[in-house]
Amino acid sequence: MNKLDGKSLDIVSENVTKLKELFPEVFSEGKIDFDKLQEELGAFTDKENERYNFTWNGKQEAKRIAQTPSTGTLRPSKEDSKNWDTTQNLYIEGDNLEVLKLLQKSYHKQVKMIYIDPPYNTGKDFVYKDNFKDNIKNYMEQTGQVDSEGNRLSTNSDTNGRYHSDWLSMMYPRLKLARNLLKDDGVIFISIDDSESTNLKNICNEIFGEPNFIITLSWEKGRKNDSTFFSETVEYIHIYAKNKEFLAKQGPWREKKTGLDNVLAKYDELKLKYKDNHIEIESKMKEFYTSMDEKNPDKKLKHFFRSDSTGLYFGADISSASTSIPDYDIIHPITKKAVKKPSRGWGCTEPVMIQRMNDNRVLFGEDESTIPLKKSYLTEVDSIVKTPVIYKDGRAASLVVKQLLQKSVFENPKDHNVLSDLIKYVKTDNEIILDFFSGSATTAHAIIKLNSEDDGNRKYICVQLPEATDEKSEAYKAGYKNICEIGKERIRRAGEKIIANNPDKDLSNLDIGFKVYKLDSSNIKEWDSDFDNLEANLLDSVDNIKSDRTSEDLLYEILLKYGLDLTLPIEEKTIAGKTVYNIGFGALVVCLDDAITIEVVEAIAEFIKEQVVYDEEKKKRHARVVFKDKSFTDTNVKTNAIQVLKQYDIDEVVSI
Repeated sequence: MNKLDGKSLDIVSENVTKLKELFPEVFSEGKIDFDKLQEELGAFTDKENERYNFTWNGKQEAKRIAQTPSTGTLRPSKEDSKNWDTTQNLYIEGDNLEVLKLLQKSYHKQVKMIYIDPPYNTGKDFVYKDNFKDNIKNYMEQTGQVDSEGNRLSTNSDTNGRYHSDWLSMMYPRLKLARNLLKDDGVIFISIDDSESTNLKNICNEIFGEPNFIITLSWEKGRKNDSTFFSETVEYIHIYAKNKEFLAKQGPWREKKTGLDNVLAKYDELKLKYKDNHIEIESKMKEFYTSMDEKNPDKKLKHFFRSDSTGLYFGADISSASTSIPDYDIIHPITKKAVKKPSRGWGCTEPVMIQRMNDNRVLFGEDESTIPLKKSYLTEVDSIVKTPVIYKDGRAASLVVKQLLQKSVFENPKDHNVLSDLIKYVKTDNEIILDFFSGSATTAHAIIKLNSEDDGNRKYICVQLPEATDEKSEAYKAGYKNICEIGKERIRRAGEKIIANNPDKDLSNLDIGFKVYKLDSSNIKEWDSDFDNLEANLLDSVDNIKSDRTSEDLLYEILLKYGLDLTLPIEEKTIAGKTVYNIGFGALVVCLDDAITIEVVEAIAEFIKEQVVYDEEKKKRHARVVFKDKSFTDTNVKTNAIQVLKQYDIDEVVSI
């Protein structure tokens, strides 16, 4: 029973409700667009610059945020990692906006595929809250899920006047930065539900270009009976290419048909035995099919028995249902007479037919009395184009995570088998795949699984905000204090389980490790390296390294500043009693120890001389040396260090 609230009638609210019933099109995010209202009432104003435009309140700020450099760094966390020294995979904890900025140099045009499952605009807590002035400080507040005054972070409820705008402003800069990381033939997959599907497609059309839209997949995840009208169980995956023309050159995305392995294995065996004796191969293939049980699915391929240098084929109908192709004669290669024509005409124009004949793609009879056939090769029909509908019950993915972690610690994870198929279509065998809304690390799981199946060498970069789990949740009770802890543990267990489930397969080269990095403020109080005035830079002695940071923290920030891969092997050497990091066989040498003398500088120079080949044309060695400002014993050593390294033709010396 409703209670009387004691308030007088809210006349304005009632009028707005009536207006919404009459003119729903004049409302945007709960507010009245009075220009639209005037138009609905017949009052139009001339707009000379009127054109199609997609915008929202906050779009310009979203663009500025994307262009603002990050003041943060990524700190290595070896204790959270697995197989640190050998793995090529990255797991990064932090706000993905800042992380994407930090990856711009090191991974510009290096990523083949991006898959993301961003937070859906559900009207619940909205933890991605960007701050144009200081996003690192904002991130530190986010990780505690409270603001600087201890208040819970903003909720993006549907009563908020910027319900759609806030979500779009969150997504826009991240997608803008993500595009920079894609290779020219790269592709992005974005999962979404109905609430923002249209808006997401609009911003993708703007960022990636409408011509680069590929398709929207529908994901049917099982029926529910709790909806008023239809079962709301369909989600979508919008797919965009960085450049559709580049991507198309790789050929169609296809799914291998089942029931082919035995046939192809038999054919390979016969080829090895009979070489180019195609008559014998055909005879043995017929015997192979005859010996099969009628229920064997491979029996359906029995028409693929003929063989030539290209492979197994059968003679397919060469005719066409089209009557628009001009009539012409085909001359039999032996009798030199025009062959019999199909009643429906040839299946292609004469120039195309001539090319087919030149390519040995036409099967002629013994003489001109038989209609020729088109050679249809098994390798051309052993796969099918994927349909744009995915049928996969969402409960299966939840069960996988539950079985791996022994408890239901993550709601609505994506299905790693579905993602594995998507990754496979894009031809990513030795590529980098990025997921910057990693969640429970489904993408990492999918990549490990796929690599184990086809011996691929795919690498992943997973980025996840360490969002705190609810203290009442099963995840928290199980010891997972934030989502990153769930994701990392899933990767660990998934890799071990895949190896355990394949005892007869050599998976010694399967990369089941990952390097963990954590977003933090810069290790350097003020980064101000002047590359045009190296001497002045070296002489500017400031103790600008934060006291709580290690040499390794600083080392990896240097890698980011130079745009180097965070998985590069780093050789740690002792030279003249000092620790020296050798990256890229002498291309970058970093010494962050204190009390650097001129003898140490000379020893480092000799080491580089042995490592880096002298460029005769440019008269220098392409090597960079980095020291700390406060490392040198005195200013004379600093000044002389530059001269010593110049004598060894080392072209770049920097201090931090």
